[in-house]
Amino acid sequence: METVLKDLNPVLQLLIVMATFSLIPFIFVCLTPFLRYVIVFSMFKTAIGTQTVPPAMVLIGLSIILTFYSMAPVFDQMYKAGSVPYQKNGDMVLAIQEGSKPLKEFMLKNTREADLAFFVEKARGKAPNTPEELTLWEVAPAFIISELKTAFEIGFIIYIPFIVLDLVVANILLALGMFMLSPTIISLPFKLLIFIAVDGWSLIVKGLVESFN
Repeated sequence: METVLKDLNPVLQLLIVMATFSLIPFIFVCLTPFLRYVIVFSMFKTAIGTQTVPPAMVLIGLSIILTFYSMAPVFDQMYKAGSVPYQKNGDMVLAIQEGSKPLKEFMLKNTREADLAFFVEKARGKAPNTPEELTLWEVAPAFIISELKTAFEIGFIIYIPFIVLDLVVANILLALGMFMLSPTIISLPFKLLIFIAVDGWSLIVKGLVESFN
């Protein structure tokens, strides 16, 4: 495959590069920690029940910043790996191939073996001899599935204390005979108080950042 790409006309190489650049938003959203960050933050906002606070734009912005923070070493490795072949012979296709290797290594470290084995088996029929033989697009779907599962696991853990508090408040209101009063209205201030008392934002952000290998 690499030999075929190297022998392509420069114009065709340029078209391939431009097509690859069009995938950058997809790569950033699905093949980086952004996926885990944005899902966990969205589930947290739903669990705490503040609806529009914090705004979705703020959570997305925080997810983007944390993604760049977590991926900074990987992005640096990608740039260095890709710049060498490009500066040597101006081959953009080879530069993209070499530059994608650190991203593939990052995804492999954060992908469950069961998910990876399924997609590799469907694509190849057998396991490769070394991880280097895996392509980026064989690792990508396994990484996305693993990230979705991990994000929902973290979201479930975040949900538990808020659900317990809602149940306690609901039972107290029921015992007092206050059937018409929404438990959410009463429990929300207590949720915010407990969340602030335990420095919840710091715990969530630190836990997410440290959850990546």
